[in-house]
Amino acid sequence: MFKKILIANRGEIALRIIRSVKEMGIKTVSVYSTADKHSLHVYFADEAVCIGPPSPYKSYLNVPNLISAAELTNADAIHPGYGFLSESAYFSSMCNKHGIKFIGAPPSHMIQMGNKISAKITMKKAGISCLPGSNCFIDSSNYKQIEKIADKIGYPIIIKAVFGGGGKGIRSVLEKNYLKISWEEAKKESLACFGKNDIYIEKLILDPRHIEIQIMGDQYGKAYHLSERDCSIQRRNQKLVEEAPSPFLNTSLRKRMGDEAVKAAEFIRYEGLGTIEFLVDDKKNYYFMEMNPRIQVEHPITEEVTGLDLIKEQIFLACGKKITKKNFFPKMYSLECRINAEEPYKNFRPSPGKITQIHIPGGKGVRIDTHIYAGYFVSHYYDSMIAKVITTAKSRKETIEKMKRSLDEFVIEGIRTTIPFHRKLMKNNDFLKGNYNTNFLDKINLKTFLSDD
Repeated sequence: MFKKILIANRGEIALRIIRSVKEMGIKTVSVYSTADKHSLHVYFADEAVCIGPPSPYKSYLNVPNLISAAELTNADAIHPGYGFLSESAYFSSMCNKHGIKFIGAPPSHMIQMGNKISAKITMKKAGISCLPGSNCFIDSSNYKQIEKIADKIGYPIIIKAVFGGGGKGIRSVLEKNYLKISWEEAKKESLACFGKNDIYIEKLILDPRHIEIQIMGDQYGKAYHLSERDCSIQRRNQKLVEEAPSPFLNTSLRKRMGDEAVKAAEFIRYEGLGTIEFLVDDKKNYYFMEMNPRIQVEHPITEEVTGLDLIKEQIFLACGKKITKKNFFPKMYSLECRINAEEPYKNFRPSPGKITQIHIPGGKGVRIDTHIYAGYFVSHYYDSMIAKVITTAKSRKETIEKMKRSLDEFVIEGIRTTIPFHRKLMKNNDFLKGNYNTNFLDKINLKTFLSDD
């Protein structure tokens, strides 16, 4: 077992990791930028090291500084959390080079599955259903080639960044007239976000469900799954609400998708925690979308319906633990609302600033993962998510009622947040019936939705 773990992240996920690591009797090290000097993860870790100025590229994405912080504090492992360097094969390999255990997938898996094209090719070899699309690198400067491939696939199509994530570098194209401008926008955003403008094209499923299967793999080639999460309520391809289990899947489909996820993980001999993500159409046909070789933002709802601590499981797997458990099918229901520092009445515009007052909800079946407090300053340098509200009960209806009550209790003053949006969503008839998909927000008038009582 490790003696000291450095958490190469910030905010609520850094704090959440610190808590689990401490419960295991392991020492913790936080890293922070100068903008995060007064963040809770700095105060609650056993040690803290400043790694640079506010810009992520000079701090949380600065590999030499992170390795130096680990060596300075004698940390024998690094947990990357999610985002930042959690899917960086280079960072993982540099940890290995310096004798520091990277708690996550090995570099080979990140390279294989981080590239969306190689991931699709690998999954096809494993016998997993994939969407029709370009199965090779496209010369992103050659529009004629793009046009030819799009014509062959047939509209509607979707353009995606090869090395993308977080909803960036994605453009849907319903008809050919919009292909060129969408292609240019996707390239530009991909280059800005990921440093590369490589893109690929695949068939667009209209109004799909976004279903992900939580998987775990050990160092001996065995894997199992912890059932699914439904992540279909999204804004600009980024998740806002997740629930487990999905109200859309039946028992048979749930089992088939879970079995396929395990099959995919064992085919590549995946190590660690990860998710296999699928798109499911209205006829319940499902297609592999991507694999995320890391802990997910929405992991708490899986923890709530399984009783497992997924951070601890990650650490056990990194230490060589063998998997002995069987696949899991939940008997409880759990729901997560992401609370972002955004103005929902103004198309979710970011709302940084100082939190003047806060009241956090509580009660049985209510969990709040957050790092904010009265007086905390929400910086514009980082992601806008500041909290997650998770409710759990024996039925979906009871879970939603619990969420309604929790959102009514949750008070954050000084900045705008997405709490009003979530309050409205919990009363929406389509959501209550489980009748929604990834285009839910595109099909409603947001101002009317937010003002409707």
